[in-house]
Amino acid sequence: MKPALNRRDFLATSATAAAVAATAGTSGAAFARNALPASPQARVVLGKTGIETSLIGLGTGMIGGGQSSNQTKLGVKGFTRLVHHCLDHGVTLFDVADQYGSHVYLREALKGVPREKYVIQTKTHATDAVTTRDHLQRYRLELGVDYIDILLLHCMTKSGWDADHTGAMEELMKSKEEGLIRAHGTSCHGMDPLRTSAKLPFVEIDLARINPEGLVMDDKKPDEVASVLEEMHTAGKGVIGMKILGEGRIKDPVRIDASLQYVLGLGTVDAFIIGFESTEQVDDILKRTEGAISALKG
Repeated sequence: MKPALNRRDFLATSATAAAVAATAGTSGAAFARNALPASPQARVVLGKTGIETSLIGLGTGMIGGGQSSNQTKLGVKGFTRLVHHCLDHGVTLFDVADQYGSHVYLREALKGVPREKYVIQTKTHATDAVTTRDHLQRYRLELGVDYIDILLLHCMTKSGWDADHTGAMEELMKSKEEGLIRAHGTSCHGMDPLRTSAKLPFVEIDLARINPEGLVMDDKKPDEVASVLEEMHTAGKGVIGMKILGEGRIKDPVRIDASLQYVLGLGTVDAFIIGFESTEQVDDILKRTEGAISALKG
């Protein structure tokens, strides 16, 4: 295993970051495109992080904000039923956030489930080190876990977001060294911040909006987004897709199938999350994903 990057050297200047990017690499070779998964229940590895999870994950931020989302509105009982159904069907990646208010709901739903059986991804809006540390401590308490698998800087909207988040990045790198998180990265809202994330070694995992219709995406041209995701994948970053169904706007079965085939066919999206709101929807997407894999394999 390669030694951890020195945080202060890494963050000192953009020139240093560029130099690290040129040398950190992936053992001298670019990542090949992902092979098609064997099934919807397939296990995948997120880039070079070593984090293994399910191909499909549960997003808990459908129409989320202000400590609420469509998932939390199910109530603790309904949310728990949804999570258990996911686990029973091989869906073990759970995307939460402080803004969704879903931390405590997931804690209750996962009581009694061995920690190694699931992966938690959450997010922070913090920009400085102190706030980032406070958030991480609170998140762990709210989630009832000793460590968080993936912690992302939430909703980057500017090309120079890295300059504004130096303290947060340094703290997350330190937290990874301490074993409090396993990987760090970003979720982006805009092409400029997405391109920045593609080039920064700090970003080990990116949560990216992608579907073939350009709905609720960083660019209305899917190929523009796909080209940046390919750059990320080639560099060994883990790529997790979101808005696969355009935040619920893609409802027609034919369009759903087309979107799943598009995302899986890119070969650069390691996993994807969907804001399931019912067990029936979980079953439907698992079945459609199986069909999409079969169609792509010809």
